[in-house]
Amino acid sequence: MEKVITCIVQRGKGEKVVKGAIDAGAQGATVFYARGTGVRQKLGLLGGLITPEKEVVIVVTQEDKADGIFKAMVLAGELEKPGKGFAFIQTVEKSVGFLSKK
Repeated sequence: MEKVITCIVQRGKGEKVVKGAIDAGAQGATVFYARGTGVRQKLGLLGGLITPEKEVVIVVTQEDKADGIFKAMVLAGELEKPGKGFAFIQTVEKSVGFLSKK
């Protein structure tokens, strides 16, 4: 079964996250631009330091590679630092077109 890793980072940081994922064994990634809301408003004055423009990186991978790729993406995006981004893993129930090596 495949896993999908979604990583939301500050604009301009997506390429670094993609490189980390590929170096860790991902076959590829999809990147698109987004605009974040909510956190900036809740932080008040400090929210001005967080830019709303984001890059979303999506990687679909085999279950056995997911943890290693996830860790590499978190490291590349510096997601352990507050305000740098967010990442999560989901299970893919059905897929078509995914090139897996069996």
